[in-house]
Amino acid sequence: MGRNPESPIGVFDSGVGGLTVLLEIYRQMPWESVIYFGDTDRVPYGNRTAGEIITFVQEILDWFAAQQVKMVIMACNTSSALALEVVRPLYDFPILGLILPGARAAVQVGKRIGVLATTATVNSNAYGDAILESSQGKAQVWQVACPEFVPLIEQGRIFDPYTIAVARTYLRPLLARRIDTLVFGCTHYPHLAPIIREILPPSVRLVDPAVFVTQAALQELSLLGLSRPYPYHPGQTSFYVSGCPEQFAQLASRWLGEIPIVAKLVPSTVRLSS
Repeated sequence: MGRNPESPIGVFDSGVGGLTVLLEIYRQMPWESVIYFGDTDRVPYGNRTAGEIITFVQEILDWFAAQQVKMVIMACNTSSALALEVVRPLYDFPILGLILPGARAAVQVGKRIGVLATTATVNSNAYGDAILESSQGKAQVWQVACPEFVPLIEQGRIFDPYTIAVARTYLRPLLARRIDTLVFGCTHYPHLAPIIREILPPSVRLVDPAVFVTQAALQELSLLGLSRPYPYHPGQTSFYVSGCPEQFAQLASRWLGEIPIVAKLVPSTVRLSS
């Protein structure tokens, strides 16, 4: 298929949430090139059915395959929870999800673990199962569905008083359980870390699965002989969205520090069902 160490890594999410994974790639392996796809025309994923998510993911992976990526990171917990095991056998490149790396990291630092996630991820119990398995049943886990977070983040309303009030409501049951660890069970949610940190006691540790899935990607590329070779040169990132490129670019610039060049994928380029 032409994949080699110089081939890019594919990263996708429903919107800007996956930028938390992209920023970790920049930090941990800045020499790798990336193709980032945000499915902004169909955001949020968290209220979709499992069938819809699997269809969306296969469409995106088919397009990535045509780009000859050497690996795909599902920078979307909902996709990781509902589609990962279904689609993995269908492609000849490694596909990494967020759930297991996040769960393993959480049980390393805590025993009373809270998870904030989308409705679909919570209903799948993917984090609950992974945390209990990773801790051999020694950890306790409580999950809260946060359907309002992704739309608020996609609208850029991070420090809006309403967003802060919503965060307090979602965190209340976890505070009542006296959690010692909080997992961001959606890649959008670390964008809210400044306000969540203010609400939680300082002793509660925050776990961002983006950090750990990137570590796993780095290790797997090395094992497969697909890491870019020395001497390292800065990698390039290409951005694509299914919705409005300008809107995504303006919002993404908040975290990237610059306004990225973003292309729109039209139906002739990638089949996107509504």
